[in-house]
Parts: sequence; structure tokens; C-alpha cells
Amino acid sequence: MLISKMAAEGGGKEMNEIKTQFTTREGVYKLLTHSEYSRPNRVPFNSQGSNPVKVSFVNVNDQSGNGDRICFNVGRELYFYIYKGVRKAADLSKPIDKRIYKGTQPTCHDFNHLTATAESVSLLVGFSAGQVQLIDPIKKETSKLFNEERLIDKSRVTCVKWVPGSESLFLVSHASGNMYLYNVEHTCGTTAPHYQVLKQGENYSVHTCKSKSTRNPLLKWTVGEGALNEFAFSPDGKFLACVSQDGFLRVFNFDAVELHGTMKSYFGGLLCVCWSPDGKYIVAGGEDDLVTVWSFLDCRVIARGHGHKSWVSVVAFDHYTTSVEESDPMEFSGSDEDFQDQMIHFGRDRANSTQSRLSKRNSTDSRPVSVTYRFGSVGQDTQLCLWDLTEDILFPHLPLSRTRTHTNVMNATSPPAGATIITNTSSNTTNGNNSGANNPGINSLSTTLPRSNSLPHSAGTTTTANNTNKAGSGGGIGSGIMDSAIATGVSKFATLSLHDRKERHHEKDHKRNHSMGHISSKSSDKLNLLTKTKTDPAKTLGTLLCPRMEDVPLLEPLICKKIAHERLTVLIFLEDCLVTACQEGFICTWARPGKVGLLSSQNQASSPSGTVV
Repeated sequence: MLISKMAAEGGGKEMNEIKTQFTTREGVYKLLTHSEYSRPNRVPFNSQGSNPVKVSFVNVNDQSGNGDRICFNVGRELYFYIYKGVRKAADLSKPIDKRIYKGTQPTCHDFNHLTATAESVSLLVGFSAGQVQLIDPIKKETSKLFNEERLIDKSRVTCVKWVPGSESLFLVSHASGNMYLYNVEHTCGTTAPHYQVLKQGENYSVHTCKSKSTRNPLLKWTVGEGALNEFAFSPDGKFLACVSQDGFLRVFNFDAVELHGTMKSYFGGLLCVCWSPDGKYIVAGGEDDLVTVWSFLDCRVIARGHGHKSWVSVVAFDHYTTSVEESDPMEFSGSDEDFQDQMIHFGRDRANSTQSRLSKRNSTDSRPVSVTYRFGSVGQDTQLCLWDLTEDILFPHLPLSRTRTHTNVMNATSPPAGATIITNTSSNTTNGNNSGANNPGINSLSTTLPRSNSLPHSAGTTTTANNTNKAGSGGGIGSGIMDSAIATGVSKFATLSLHDRKERHHEKDHKRNHSMGHISSKSSDKLNLLTKTKTDPAKTLGTLLCPRMEDVPLLEPLICKKIAHERLTVLIFLEDCLVTACQEGFICTWARPGKVGLLSSQNQASSPSGTVV
């Protein structure tokens, strides 16, 4: 039943067909095939060995009311277009600017939103050989090139961002694990910089540049081991979250250059990071296929989400759907069609006031205040997942009379010992639809929870899991309880069975070898052997840095849809739509419920690119 329902939602006949629409409690999100951006010839890009496609937006506030601009890189090429979103079809024949680079490829880019006008924009572009270029794609100018001789860093640029509130400062991270603070007004010098220590801490150090005159870089940060894959500034610009190949999230006070807190992935490197709109929570994703929610105030993991079957490449909060409800949730009964109509108006009314109302969460007002944070993730498995972070997860010590949790038998469709599935019913926070059809897993988890949403497990084990859940689950303890060491060991040593799986699986997804969805089902067979080996990957497991799977709530995605042929590299939430991109170079626009606009009257033929069914 679930399979047929999911197929119907996507307009396809099989589970592996690419979806062109999906339904949440707000209504139906629809792919606008005429709003697809790509290279002008629309030919799928041969992505082997190339850097990920990335997308940046800026609004130039022109008088026409169509001030959105989009920049994206595909291979050696960089494009700059007017972005028409849900309003009009994309015109790929007229890029405002197009650049083709030789000897290096663009890897990332960022607009300065403070200085953007209809006549001029400042765009930073990082490159695979380590340089950073400052260009103006409206004036078609190249103003400056930083690290031109690669004297500062020779490794690939992984992330570049303007410092919030600054017209001249920007931060650049590299695959070397270093970050550099630049000022566009200063030169980089003709010799390699000399540094002196400004501050040191656990696995990080910050250096200033020693020179008679001020030069770039102003600061050099060395963070963790291996590549620094991404960083993100907090909404107020005061804190900086960094994720590295060593699997650590590190959060710094940016101005004071002090470490605020850390978190360790379940295993493998962390690839992406984002902040909640109010700066209270950070979500990270990576090579453990999980999305991990970390509390900034408590400096601890508060939840994990498992829906992806491979590495998570992007996480992002939806500022327009994240909501604060100051009264009892709306009650609803009726058909799905009625529900969707009502939700369209509900979502539209609440979208604009989210950020101003989030601050009321800690007020002393006696009125009940419920928070639901919406975030999304995309991965190398070509799937888009949407998640709700609800009150029962954020504040587990509150009464949980309406919370639905499960502690399950460990079989082919359930998580490991002690794990808890939190279904995103959202009834106690945002008037979510409580029907079992829209919330798989409410009534019978074993028949509705897809394999991709469960954790690594032993397929041959059917013993009842030990209920260690602290979120109010009422699951009982069966007569066939496993020895507690083995029960927790299945999840604890899941990472260590990878070598066994590599020998037996010769699949094409060579970059997806460390996927939780593909972990050997025979991990329990070697459990006794593994417990005696050196467990370097599990040094932090069971600590505050990296709690065991059964120690934190496990989120289940609201939706989990295959939306591309190639791995996904972009997820951006805009007011009227959400934007995704895949490694073939196609940037797709998904209209929010009720926001289809002018394109709704067009005959939506299949995409000329052939990548959307």
C-alpha cells in the first residue's frame, strides 16, 4: 500500500522512478520543468572527476520586481542568469555572464548581499587549484585574484563566504584543513606568508600574518585533521560552525576565536552543516548517511535522522516552513483534498512571520508555544528528504501525551537494539495530518517503514530490543532479551564491519561504500571478534561527543523521494519554491503549495534535458 501511494504521489509506476511532485502537510510541491536551469545546450554534463555543481542566489532590488539572480558552476563553466523562479520559464539563451576556465575549475561561490545593486554585484568564486576570484558578472569585470601564485594554499577551495555584515571581509576553507580570512582591499604579497600563533586549542589553532604592512590573509585557521568540507555562520554572524573530514563539527566564537563546542559523526567525515533560523540548533550530514541535530545551547546531540542510503551532501533549514504556534493546534478531519486546501492557506499565512516569532519561544507568556523546525537534506543517493524537528524532540522532559514513539523488534525492517523511531506526526506542534497514510510507521512499523529509513541491523536476529529510550516510549521488554553488551554492540560496531562488506559487495557505487544502508547484515557474526580488536573509530562512541544510536531519538523523514539521476549537490529554500541541483548540471525549481504561478497554465511537457520523468 505504501509503495503504491508513493508511486502515485510521484506520478510514476515504480519506486525508483524520478518524482515530479510530493506531498507534505502543507500541500503538494511540484517540479516546474520549464524553470529548469542548465548549460544553454541542455546536454547532461559528464560529471566524472568534476567538482560538485553549486548554486548561489542574490537579489539586486531592481525596479522591475524581478531582482533575483542565479549563479551556478558546471565543470569548467560558470553561469549567471536572471532567475525567474515560479513566475516565468527559464530563458537559457541569454546568460548575463558566462565564463570558461582553463587549468582549474570553480568549486564554490558566494554573493555579497550587502553591496548588490542592479548595476553591480560582488561574487567570490573558489577554485580547485586554490585561488579565489572576485568578479562582477553584471559589469563583466574581474577585479581581483587572491592566492594567485598559490603561495597561501595549494589545495582545493571547499567553501567561500562573505563575513556577515561586512562589505570587504571573506572567509575561505581548503581541502588542506585550513581557513583564511581575507580583506578585498589588501594584497596577498609576492612571497609566502609568515605566521605567528594568536590562539591554540584542542585540534585547532589560529595564526596572524607577520608582515610590516597589512596583507592577506589576515588570519589562518587550522582546524581538525583532513579537509575542512564546509562552514556556516550563525544567523547573528557571531559564531562559525565547521565540519571536517575527521568527522567533527566544531563551533567557534568567530570574533573571540574560541571553541564553543564539538560533535563527532557516527562514522566517517562530515560534509555539510547549517543553522536553524534562530541559531539554537545545528544540523550536520555526511558519510554516515545520517543527519545529526546538535543543540548550540546544550552542546550535545539531541536527535539523528536516517532516511538516506548514501552520503548526505547538503542540509538546509526551511525558514519559511519553520513555525511557531502560539495557540492550540488546528484540528482537522476530512479528506486529503480538503486537508491540502486548508494547509495551503495555513502555510501561506505563517510563512512570513517565522523568524520574528521564534524569539518568543522562551518568553514567560503563559500561552502554549510550540515550535516545529523544518529542514531538508539531499544526498549521493539522489534522494531529497524533508524533516520536522518537533517539540517532543527539542524538549523531551515535557509531558508527552501526544507523542508517538516506537521500540521495535529487531527484524528486517527495524532499527537496532534500543533505537527509537520518532514519527513526524507533528500533531502537538503544527496541526499535522495524523492519518496513517501520510505518516508511515504510525500503525504498523514493520509493514510501512522502508528499509532506507532503518538503521544497520542483523537480519537474522529477531530478539526484542532492550528499551533504553528516554522519550517516553511504552515498549515492553520481551523474554528473549539479548545480552546488553551485544545489543548495544550491533550499533556500536556497525562501522567496523565495513571491511567485511567491501569484500562481498562489488557494486558500482564505489563512493558509497560507507553507506549505512549497505552495511553487512552479518555484522553480528563477527561481533565477538570485533569487540576484541582495537576500536579506534569508536573511541568517542557512547560519549557526549557521539552518543550511541539508542541514546538519542531517531527521526523519520516526512518525505524521502528520488528526484534525480545523478547525485544531488544543492538544496536551497526560497519563499515560493525550493531549488535542487544534481551533478549533471540541472538546477530544478519545485513550487511550494499554491505557488505555481504563471507556469501552471502552461502545458508542462517533459523536460528537454531528459533528466526528469
